[in-house]
Amino acid sequence: MAPGSDARALARSLLDLCRSRRLTIATAESCTGGLVAGALTDIPGSSDVIDRGFVTYSNEAKRAMLGVEVSTLATFGAVSKETATQMAVGALERAGVDLAVSITGIAGPGGATPGKPVGLVHFAVAARDGRILHREHRFGAIGRSAVRDRSVVEALRMLMELARGPQQLKPRRAAVSRVRPRVTRTPRRHAVKRRPRP
Repeated sequence: MAPGSDARALARSLLDLCRSRRLTIATAESCTGGLVAGALTDIPGSSDVIDRGFVTYSNEAKRAMLGVEVSTLATFGAVSKETATQMAVGALERAGVDLAVSITGIAGPGGATPGKPVGLVHFAVAARDGRILHREHRFGAIGRSAVRDRSVVEALRMLMELARGPQQLKPRRAAVSRVRPRVTRTPRRHAVKRRPRP
């Protein structure tokens, strides 16, 4: 299935941004079954940004491929903040990339449980610098395809958010180099010498 116009535009922007910042991406998908990776790799030239995608539909796949802990799955369930976070971190570590996104949810029409309705999707994005972002969306029973399509767009937006990320290292280096001219206090010395002359 070809990505929608929103997903295509977002994917293109994300690839351009990551390319300019030399960032690489991995995906870890459950309910979307690889649609995020598909949206990104649908665009020519994506291979310099996209490293790999994990489709971990079962709990066993989440454990074996991404290192999601059995206790996490047992305690919180596959569709949870905790599992989404471990999926993203696992993808980041196993792929050795700069950014990783994970999606786990209930696309429907079945699969709902008490407290976890159809349309509930958890997203997480992890960056190599330690930043982790989690979001929960309740899209409602809007149809399986619609839940999956909206999930792709949200995942791309979250990746974009972390890709823009804080650029703190460069300003700090610049600030350090600016300290050197301040150490030479020649203007103050001249000012002191000029005072006694009148």
